[in-house]
Amino acid sequence: MRLVKMLPALAALCTALSLPAALADEIEVFTLDSALKPTTVTVPENPQRVAVLDYAVMDIMQGLGLEDRIAASAKGACPSYLTDLVQNDKILNAGTVKQVSLERLMEAEPEVIFIGGRLASQYDKLSEIAPVVQLSVNYEDGTLQSAENFAKVIGQIFDKEAQADERFAGYKARLEAIKEKAAGKTAMLGLVTAGSFHVLGDHARLSFITKAAGFKNLSPDVSATHGADSSFELISKLNPEYIFVLDRDSAIARPGSKLAQDVMDNDLVNSTQAAKEGHIIYINSGVWYLAEGGLQAMDYMLQDLERALHIQSGAEEQAGQ
Repeated sequence: MRLVKMLPALAALCTALSLPAALADEIEVFTLDSALKPTTVTVPENPQRVAVLDYAVMDIMQGLGLEDRIAASAKGACPSYLTDLVQNDKILNAGTVKQVSLERLMEAEPEVIFIGGRLASQYDKLSEIAPVVQLSVNYEDGTLQSAENFAKVIGQIFDKEAQADERFAGYKARLEAIKEKAAGKTAMLGLVTAGSFHVLGDHARLSFITKAAGFKNLSPDVSATHGADSSFELISKLNPEYIFVLDRDSAIARPGSKLAQDVMDNDLVNSTQAAKEGHIIYINSGVWYLAEGGLQAMDYMLQDLERALHIQSGAEEQAGQ
């Protein structure tokens, strides 16, 4: 009789043990929908298999020691420090950061799919496979705040918040030192592609240099993400103290492209105060263009600004301790 009474309880226990962990432990986190509007999505806590289709997210996963959770990822041109992870044959090739292979993605059976803004239009379709967390830099909030938000979301999912918080505390201290030296210094921000210089404003890519780090942008109102095609005459006329250059073609490994240094090496640019004082700064293009918003990317971005201002890198100081 006792055994008969125990059978329902044992059956319930066996059923519970056989259920996927995701059904028992879930968490609601921030995401952006297909229209890039903030919302929330329910995902498994501490998932064992995820798909990462954005390099900023891959950067954070690597920075928090979560590489072994990546079952499928984007492949292609990437920041150099992510090369080993992107080329890892054990990680299924699910396409690129702009074009996903749904068949391969389903084959990976991810519990969560991470994407960036380049795949925003695919959000609803991807959500049919697994919960989607979309993270994209909000230039109004600022790159640093966006990066901190990205790390917070991933930290919540994998219980790594404290580790991420510690890194950002160090970044903010370094940024204060940069702001102190950058205050009042004029700059132009630009993206070089197809042999042309595209000037960037305070509401798009590279705006971290002016909005957060304190340089004064001489063309603040340009809003295009990839900048506005600009003449070298304008650069000469504005005569900035600093010129920050992102080589887009190198970042995406475009075949046969001209190096940004060669494009910028002309009489008009060389007549500027920036050129004469050695203040044309060629930033780490793979980081700024492909992994903006990443945990490690923020370190590299700060290093670029520290180098421009001849500040000992906070990363170097930490390594020497």
